[in-house]
Amino acid sequence: MIRIGIAADHGGFELKVKLTEALKAAGYEIEDFGANALVPGDDYPDFVIPLARAVAKGDVIRGLAICGSGVGACVAANKVSGVRAALITDSFSAHQGVEDDDMNVMSLGGRVTGYALAWELVRTFLNARFKGDKRFIRRLDKVSALEK
Repeated sequence: MIRIGIAADHGGFELKVKLTEALKAAGYEIEDFGANALVPGDDYPDFVIPLARAVAKGDVIRGLAICGSGVGACVAANKVSGVRAALITDSFSAHQGVEDDDMNVMSLGGRVTGYALAWELVRTFLNARFKGDKRFIRRLDKVSALEK
């Protein structure tokens, strides 16, 4: 069973709940990093950073980070060494980000991306695999060097 991490603040809470249900129904094991309740004043880093750390350690294979626009969640996740997060709004980027750039966290905007599109993007992201071509590895090595 593939283990996926998910996190959201108040802006992404409703989408997180729906995606968690769909992922479980599809057979994924889900680790929920919160929020566990809709709290209008909560802060995305409190949930996204633990998710990103779990992805970086390999405790979960991929992560879904959700806030109102997806931007803040993406920025926070990318502060964790070993995380390659992107805000995704289209199917091409959902698979290409994994295939070419080994993206391991996908950020979504709960206030800007509807459930049907979000579910399509999540499935595309989770089904994609890194190609591992020399040119992609070379580029990722350059990015990884920045983390040292």
